[in-house]
Amino acid sequence: MVVLLPTDKQPDGDLTIKEISRSKSGYSLRRTRARAETREARDSPPPAARKRTAAASARAGRPEKKIKPENAEESTAAVSGGGNRDGSAVVPVEKSAYAKVTETLRKFNRYYLNFIKAEESRCAKRDADLKAKKVSKSKSKNGDTAEDPAKKASKRPDLKATAEMRNTNAILFPKKVIGSIPGIEVGHQFFSRAEMVVVGCHHHWLAGIDFIGGTAETSRKYGKKMGLNGYKLPLAVSIVLSGQYEDDLDNCEEINCIEQRSPVRVTRGHKCQDSYVGKVYTYDGLYRVTEFWAEKGVSGFTVYKFRLKRDDGQPPLTTKEVYFTRGRIPKSISEIRGLICEDISQGLEKIRIPVTNLVDNSCIRTEDFVYIKNLKFSKNVRIPTIAPRGCGCRGSCTDPRTCACAKLNGGEFPYVHKDGGRLVEPADVVFECGPNCGCGPECVNKTSQSGLRFRLEVFRTPKKGWGVRSWDYIPSGAPICEYIGLVRKTADLDPAADNSYVFDIDCLQTMKGLNGRESRLRDVSVPSHLKEIVEESSESVPFCIDAANTGNLARFINHSCQPNLFVQCVLSNHHDIKLARVMLIAADNIPPLKELTYDYGYELDSVLDPDGTIRQMACYCGADECRKRLY
Repeated sequence: MVVLLPTDKQPDGDLTIKEISRSKSGYSLRRTRARAETREARDSPPPAARKRTAAASARAGRPEKKIKPENAEESTAAVSGGGNRDGSAVVPVEKSAYAKVTETLRKFNRYYLNFIKAEESRCAKRDADLKAKKVSKSKSKNGDTAEDPAKKASKRPDLKATAEMRNTNAILFPKKVIGSIPGIEVGHQFFSRAEMVVVGCHHHWLAGIDFIGGTAETSRKYGKKMGLNGYKLPLAVSIVLSGQYEDDLDNCEEINCIEQRSPVRVTRGHKCQDSYVGKVYTYDGLYRVTEFWAEKGVSGFTVYKFRLKRDDGQPPLTTKEVYFTRGRIPKSISEIRGLICEDISQGLEKIRIPVTNLVDNSCIRTEDFVYIKNLKFSKNVRIPTIAPRGCGCRGSCTDPRTCACAKLNGGEFPYVHKDGGRLVEPADVVFECGPNCGCGPECVNKTSQSGLRFRLEVFRTPKKGWGVRSWDYIPSGAPICEYIGLVRKTADLDPAADNSYVFDIDCLQTMKGLNGRESRLRDVSVPSHLKEIVEESSESVPFCIDAANTGNLARFINHSCQPNLFVQCVLSNHHDIKLARVMLIAADNIPPLKELTYDYGYELDSVLDPDGTIRQMACYCGADECRKRLY
């Protein structure tokens, strides 16, 4: 049996590995009326405008429904952001390698969270049944205690998700690849070994060495299919350095890399206190074996050591543990570079939100913007006062069979408890427990009402004005914040005003799939008193949230054509869909210091000047599949 142990990275870029031989083995926000560009656009490249809707941002939460054009390849997808105004077809574009990786990981996370939900439901059902009926502790006639099948341990949800993706042919690269994986750049961070498996970066969730051909039969098969007739198999293609014995399943006595000089992918795993899984795995790049030798190990086994040298021309890494390619997380306020405000919320949020600027001399003036924590309503907007009846649960809602709020969500809870509460997948509307429910604040169905959970920072970007990033790892499905501001009637907005912080509350329009929106209603049970409202809804959006002068940090979150957040409409204190709460949810596992973005959902050529002239604005998101125009 062969086991690989990592040693420290050498100063010259070499890597030494020991080989031990043993004798035993959303919504999106859609703007249809003219709003002016941001104030900074007058004298500098225009930042991303802040027009938000609840339909286009859904693209970040789940795959967009696509109609395959005639004779089109599977690798093409329609350009999102609306078709041409003249009715002509949108020219399909090929998905980038990065987009394919992102889509694969999102699919894995949906499977993963659904299996977690199934396990939580199983445990809740077991506990509920035990409370309803006292389980007999008497032994059977043969003296053995009857085993409750519900108490048997469940298979790990990440392994279930991996198996499901194999069964549905959803693995991005099901065949082993020599060299780099398209879409996986140096510094890419995986949140689990299973994530590496589903994209094809490393094909075993436990083994430290991934190789091609372990037997003569597989060697012949791979040699013919992959054109490896000139290689001596088995051939190593990937190594994961995790710092512990996670590779006991390697049964190859010899890994042929040194003679053939074939590239080997190296991924480093390291403990991280801030990570919600306790460890992250960072892709280190391509290495090649330069030499090997044998030594006697401390345990008496023969130790074979391999030195791998990193290929030239690859992006440099920041530290030997490959923490973050975007910089270092400050440990205190005193370490923050470019600090201009210690807390933009002025103590309203339970976690301080610093503001930094290392780009220019701009600042956020308190006389122009007032931070608020809760929605405000215009005088002519009637605040919903009738709260839903609520559920009769006590303490925390655990049984979806008896919880009235769970029944509104199709008979199940939309969130899972893991990592402080995560939304399993986007829905047209999420019904949360409200003020008349018997459950307490720790109820999983009140996840979005818990306030900020992550350390966030407002920072200055070179081309997009202000932006928002996190100092913490954010798991997919985690609520980031609510879009807060002044709730107004859309008809009261001045089209000529210089206001780009308006968010349309278009939950109804999304539920009906109007104007190109993608409906996500599925099994959600809409209350009877809301069905007529849904049926009678039109394309016009009656209410919006204006965050120009009053709002929270959500107003600073920028647009991206490939976002890592999506918009989710939520009902809790009332059931008036026209005034639903707008939540921003993580679509991906987001590493620290990566900018948070969502799709503003503009349709191209939809923004007009007061005289009816079409206004255009360039997009500076920098995504591989950037549409080049915001509107």
